[in-house]
Amino acid sequence: MKRWDGLVDGYLRQGEVRGLSEETLVGVRAELDRWGCWLKRRRPRPSLEEVDAELIIQYIQRRTRFRAKATVAGVVSKVRGLGEYFLEQGVWVKNPLRWIHGPRLDPRGRPPRRIGKEHLTQIWDAASRQRKGYPQHLALAVLSLLYGTGLRRGELERLDVGDWRREEGVLLIDGQKTGQERSVPVTEGMERCLEAYLPQRQNVLEGLGVQREAALLINREGGRMSAPSLALLVHRLARRANVPLVSLHQFRHTCAADLLENGVSLLEVQQMLGHATVQTTTRYLQIADPERARAVQRHPLNDYLSEVVGQERRAA
Repeated sequence: MKRWDGLVDGYLRQGEVRGLSEETLVGVRAELDRWGCWLKRRRPRPSLEEVDAELIIQYIQRRTRFRAKATVAGVVSKVRGLGEYFLEQGVWVKNPLRWIHGPRLDPRGRPPRRIGKEHLTQIWDAASRQRKGYPQHLALAVLSLLYGTGLRRGELERLDVGDWRREEGVLLIDGQKTGQERSVPVTEGMERCLEAYLPQRQNVLEGLGVQREAALLINREGGRMSAPSLALLVHRLARRANVPLVSLHQFRHTCAADLLENGVSLLEVQQMLGHATVQTTTRYLQIADPERARAVQRHPLNDYLSEVVGQERRAA
């Protein structure tokens, strides 16, 4: 087991070369370190060559007890990748993880959590009550980007100033997660938020003596705001507004659901959110399906109930 840490470092370097995001690599390392500690605590301690399917299944069962299916699938996926690396390095003769599958996940099984219109308004109000100047414009720019474009948290963090194409009215989103870049049209309201924020950003950089910074969203030190910092900013706004916000991803869910409710097609929403397949986008029909709502309004039961109610009123 002495080689474990070195092999994990090599596997993560390979992932970095493949273009995996820093956030993804941090999550993978945390899981692999957890697995390594579990193996090292075993008595007698097994060698890497002795780690077999039975031992791996014991770890997965222990690690995922009372956890959701998505957690189980994530753990299996992370450890399976390391198994392939062990195979490449000649540590294992075969990878038992190839035949270990996580639970089947139905993307429609759990409806996306959406922010209601009233709560959304309260969060916007809390942002507008921020201290005047940079804090206020930063908060409004972050909210407009999250809700207006349905950005993922990592995509928001990695935005550069050059990604805002003012002349074209679009925002360029990197393809680090999906492998495909995309451009998202910017609404007039979002454009106003961005254009009001940029001079404030420049004032902060000049005050700090920072000459060049590519990041669109910057912190007090003039560097790129991290994903946890962005999450903290929005969670603070939600607390001030007394809104039970679970995660930044809820803005993505809300963006998709509101677009569908307002008549935007599934294909257009898919392209805007950067989903690889339209099947992923269809899960939002559970919480926003205008066609189904209109179909229910045409149900014959409505006519029958109208007649019954009318008879009761005449009788009264």
